[in-house]
Amino acid sequence: MKIFSKEQIYEGDKLTTQRQDISSTDLMERAGTQIFNWIHLRMQGAQVPIHVFCGIGNNGGDGLVLARHLIIHGYNVTTYIVNCSDKRSKDFLINYDRIKSTTKDWPKVLSCAGDFSDVVIEERDIIVDAVFGIGLNRQPNEWVQELFQKWKASKAFTLSVDIPSGLYTDKAVEDKNAVVYANYTLSFQSPKLVFFLPETSKFTVQWEVLDIGLDRDYLMQTEAEAELISKHEVLPLYKPREKFAHKGDFGHALIIGGSYGKIGAVNLASRAALSSGAGLVTAYIPKCGYHSMQSSFPEAMVITDKDDEYISDISFDIEPSVIGIGIGIGLGTADKTTKAFEAFLKTNKLPLVVDADSLNILSKKKASLKLLPEHTILTPHPKELERLVGEWSDDFDKLEKVKAFSKNYKVIVVIKGANTITVFEDKLYINTTGNPGMATAGSGDVLTGVITGLVGQGYEPLAATVFGVYLHGKAADIALENYGYQSLIASHLIENLGNAYIDLFSEPEQQEQPQQEEQREE
Repeated sequence: MKIFSKEQIYEGDKLTTQRQDISSTDLMERAGTQIFNWIHLRMQGAQVPIHVFCGIGNNGGDGLVLARHLIIHGYNVTTYIVNCSDKRSKDFLINYDRIKSTTKDWPKVLSCAGDFSDVVIEERDIIVDAVFGIGLNRQPNEWVQELFQKWKASKAFTLSVDIPSGLYTDKAVEDKNAVVYANYTLSFQSPKLVFFLPETSKFTVQWEVLDIGLDRDYLMQTEAEAELISKHEVLPLYKPREKFAHKGDFGHALIIGGSYGKIGAVNLASRAALSSGAGLVTAYIPKCGYHSMQSSFPEAMVITDKDDEYISDISFDIEPSVIGIGIGIGLGTADKTTKAFEAFLKTNKLPLVVDADSLNILSKKKASLKLLPEHTILTPHPKELERLVGEWSDDFDKLEKVKAFSKNYKVIVVIKGANTITVFEDKLYINTTGNPGMATAGSGDVLTGVITGLVGQGYEPLAATVFGVYLHGKAADIALENYGYQSLIASHLIENLGNAYIDLFSEPEQQEQPQQEEQREE
């Protein structure tokens, strides 16, 4: 699913009115009616008090359309105008006149804190937030912030129209008290990037996209700044196997890493690479790990370094398809390991997946980054990422720094998180699978192993990364059903990779949309 910028949405609105020969007021009617349909389908006329707060721009106009339809259908509605400026949009004014001609209970105009001091909102009520939309470019007035805090204190269910008021689409929030905390957001045509960033996702617990009929050609042909990755997006990436295929057709993954006491991470990465579909896996480890690796994972081949406790000389006489190196695996940053890694980079031409201590070495010796093959995949945790790109002031600054880093070194960067983001140049791929149970030792090693295995099978590096992140999270979601958050461990992810593959071809869950269409008001 594409995630459009606010400028792209504005352009889509404009083209839609031109190509469909409708007015912007008609498009607003369509948007407001879709919100009404969503509410009506769920409430079926229930007389729960609904408080619709409308700004004086187009978001407020959407709220007025909704309020008018709720009134017509007999709901218990109170409408408010949050009069935060002297500039009203044309479509807002048109719908303001329409609602005044629909009911004798005209919207209550709020112009300062004193105007809402007597507004009573109970916990059982519903608040509809239609104050500010995607065009907001400044912090709301202080009295408006007080109104938002009154909503929060009420604990009433809050439904935001398009985006929680006070939240920007393209920059960080200055004051969290100036933003609406929504229980649910109905986003027009596509979700917003801020729904998936750590600092701003908290402002909406859940979200859903409403199709308001923007021009299909525009939506299909426009390249978005970000893409939301779900089953629908990864299924076309899947490579089926031929009947007469053999293990040599699916690549040979070499996993390099480990040090005394940290061989387990190499084990996890190697198992993950094989379980993701690699035909062969070889682990390159210090001598101290030989027996434990061979006995715990007999499917892997093992090459040992001449050093007993660390990697000191990366040399081998096999021909792998891809190399995963550093894998959380305690490769180590000892001087001899650092020199071995630098020497390896100077001669290596094979695809790379780089993690953990290898990243720490690169962050200390930035000149070595130029030695990475194009489309090398980096899988840092937050601290490793900071060492690579520098400190950031907020999530948007972080994304810009990572984009610049990706373009400069022609690499793919995985920003791990609740919604892991794969960054390649200026494009973001935002994952939708995974859960908090993955915050456990070794899960990052499994991810790097999965991606390494996919590259080994012939997936292009970007596709392997996006697909690998998805499978990794889906395996965790499936495992969660049996283990819960607290008891989920990295090995469970590997055990459920097969189920994650199978899930790609499972029947989709029944959608609500057909029912909603039947309920839609003409």
